[in-house]
Amino acid sequence: MAPRVNDGAGAEAELPEYAGHYRLDSCLGSGGMGVVHVARSTSGMKLAVKVVHARYATDPEFRGRFRQEVAAARRVSGAFTAPVVDADPEAERPWMATLFIPGPTLSEQVKRNGPMDPAQLRRLMAGLAEALRDIHRVGVVHRDLKPSNVLLAEDGPKVIDFGISRPKDSELRTETGKLIGTPPFMAPEQFRRPREVGPAADVFALGSLMVHAATGRGPFDSDSPYVVAYQVVHDEPDLTGVPETLAPLVLRCLAKEPDERPTPDELMRELRSEAASYDTQTFVPAPPAEEAETPEPRPAEAAARPARRLGRRTALVAGVLCLAVLGGLAALQWAGGSEAAREPAAAQEATGGFGAWETEAAPRGGTPQCSYGAGRLVCGRPGSVFALDPADGRTLWRHGVAGTTRSEPPVVSGGLVQPSLDLIGGLEALDPATGEVTWHTEPPEYAGVRSAGGMLLLTAADGQVTGVDSASGETAWTHRIAGQSVPYFTSFAGDATAYATSASDDGSRTRVTAVDPATGNVRWDAGLEGALTPVGAADGSVYFLAGGEVYGDAVAVVRYTPGTGATRRVRLPVPVAQAQAGVHGDTVHLMGAGGSLVAVDMAAGRQRWRLESGVSRGSAPVSDGRHVYVTVPDGRLLAVDARTGRLLGQTRPRFGAESDRVPASLPTPVLAGGHVYAGAPDGTVFGVDGRDPAAW
Repeated sequence: MAPRVNDGAGAEAELPEYAGHYRLDSCLGSGGMGVVHVARSTSGMKLAVKVVHARYATDPEFRGRFRQEVAAARRVSGAFTAPVVDADPEAERPWMATLFIPGPTLSEQVKRNGPMDPAQLRRLMAGLAEALRDIHRVGVVHRDLKPSNVLLAEDGPKVIDFGISRPKDSELRTETGKLIGTPPFMAPEQFRRPREVGPAADVFALGSLMVHAATGRGPFDSDSPYVVAYQVVHDEPDLTGVPETLAPLVLRCLAKEPDERPTPDELMRELRSEAASYDTQTFVPAPPAEEAETPEPRPAEAAARPARRLGRRTALVAGVLCLAVLGGLAALQWAGGSEAAREPAAAQEATGGFGAWETEAAPRGGTPQCSYGAGRLVCGRPGSVFALDPADGRTLWRHGVAGTTRSEPPVVSGGLVQPSLDLIGGLEALDPATGEVTWHTEPPEYAGVRSAGGMLLLTAADGQVTGVDSASGETAWTHRIAGQSVPYFTSFAGDATAYATSASDDGSRTRVTAVDPATGNVRWDAGLEGALTPVGAADGSVYFLAGGEVYGDAVAVVRYTPGTGATRRVRLPVPVAQAQAGVHGDTVHLMGAGGSLVAVDMAAGRQRWRLESGVSRGSAPVSDGRHVYVTVPDGRLLAVDARTGRLLGQTRPRFGAESDRVPASLPTPVLAGGHVYAGAPDGTVFGVDGRDPAAW
C-alpha cells in the first residue's frame, strides 16, 4: 500500500503507514520534533503516536533528545500524563505511542470558550500542581509547560510532550547560546542560566499558564519573543483579570528567584484550604438538561437502588457478539479479574446461587474504583463514594466528596470507610452501614497519606509523619522516621506494617524501613541491592520489583525475609515494561505495558510462565491461587489459569459513552466470597462468579 498523503503541504506530506506494528490513521498535528498521528493497538485502543521528522532522524544529537523524551515520559507515566504504551527510539523513524486522551488542550479551550471562571481555574491549578509534584518526585523537570501541552481530560488536566524535559541526573546539557522553551512560559533562569534549570522553572510556567487561562493572554505579553524574554527577566507580571482569590498564589509562582516560588506541595496545601468553596465538576461542558446527572441521593434515599441481573444465557449471547466484533481475538479465551489481597483468605469461599449483576454506579461515566470491607463493596469515582451490596449490586448509600480525580479506591480501616485519600480537604470517616459521617478532622498540613494497620499515616513536606487513628480520627503520634527524609509509605492488605523506601543517588541500593503504624516505631531497616519497589508481603517476607536502566522496567523480582535477613533475587529472562505486580503466596505476577503477564515462582527461583496478551495495558494482577485476574482499558475483566498461564474467559467490553475514552487508572479487581467484582469506563460496577470464568 502506498504511503498516505497528509492534507497539508510541507516536508512531511508523505506520511509513513506504520510505526512498529501500529497502523497510523489521521494526523493530529505537527511540532518541532515530529508528527503526531492517531493509531489503534491490536485490541482496538486508540493511541497517539509521535513519529520523528525524517529530517531529524539521522541527527545523533536529536536521537539522543528523543531517547530522553521517551525515558522522561515513561518515568512520569501515570494519572497526570498520557501513559506510554510502546516506543522505539532506534527505529529508522523513531516513534513513541501513548494512550490517546480525549479532550481539548488548554490553548484550544481558551481560544474556543474564552477565559475560565474562578472555580475552573482553581481546579486547573490544583490538578497541575499535583501533576508537577509527581513529575518532580521521579526527578524530571518538564521545562516546556504551556497551554498546548496541557490536555483537559474528563478527570482532570494531563501534562504531555516531554520533548525538552530532562531528568535531573541526565548527561544531556543545553548547548551554549541555544534557548530551548517557549518564551512566554519560560522562567527567568531559563534565559539567564539555562544549564541550572530545576523544578522551580515548571512552577513559574504554571503561574504564566494560569494567567493565560484566566485572561487569554500571558503575564508578559508582546509580539516579539525578545521583548517577552526581557519582560520575564526584569518586569513585574500583569495579573489584570486574574481572580483576587488566586492572584497572590499566582504572583508567588512568578517570583524572579527560584527559591522564592512555592513547591507543588505548598500549592496543593494552599488550594486544599479553599477546597470547600469550589465544586467537583470536570472541564467537560455540562450535558443538556435531560441528560444531566441524577443528583446524589442522601444515604437513606439510595438504599433500594436496583442492579441489572445478567443470566448465563445473556452472558453467552454477549460473549458471542463480543467475539464477533473482536475478530482475531475470537481464538483466545479471555477471562476476568479480582484482587485477593482486598479480602481475607478465610472469606474467599465459593457460595452457590450467585447471579452475575451490574449496576450503573456513575451515570455520566468515570471508572469506579472499589474495595471490599465490612461486608460491602465500597467504591469511589470523582465526586462521590458509595456502597453496594456484593450479593446483588444494590446501591446502599452514596456520599459526596471533594476532588475531581481518583486513582485508588476508598478503604475500610478501623471499621470505618475512609472515603478519600486524595490531597484535597480534610479527612473524614463514614459508617459503612449508612454512609453517615462518623468523624471529620482538619489535620496538620500533609503531602501524602496512606492507610495501614488501622491508622492513617500523613507525611508532611518537611518529612514529619503523623499517625491518625482510623476509628476515632484522633492523632496518636507525630515524629520523623529514622533513615527516611520524606517517607511516602506503601502498605498491603493483611499486613499491619507500612514500608518506606529511598534509593541511593546512583540507584545501586535501596533503603527499606518497616514502620509500626500504631506507634511510628521502626520495626526493621535494611539496605538492599538495586532500585527496588515494594509490591507485596506474604508469610513473613516482603517482595520487590527491581528496576533496570530504563525507568519503569522490571528486570528482577526480589524477596526479603527480615526474620532471617535472607534475600532471594530471580532475574526475568525479558524485562517487563512499566510493570505492576501482585503477590499470592510465594508467586509474584507482573503485568506490563503492551500486555505481558508473567508469573514468577520465588520458591523455585524461576519464571513459571509468560503470556503476551496483546492488550495495551492492564491493572495490577491479583490471584486466588487458581486464577490470575486483571482489568483492561475497555472494561473487560480477564482471567488466566494460575498454573499454566492459559487464558480462560472474559466479560464483555464496557467502553462507556465514547469507545476511545481512556481511564486515568485501571481499577484493580476485587475478590470476595468466591466472587469477582470490577468497575468499568462506562460507570458500571459488575460482579461475576469466580469459580467458572469460561461462563462469563
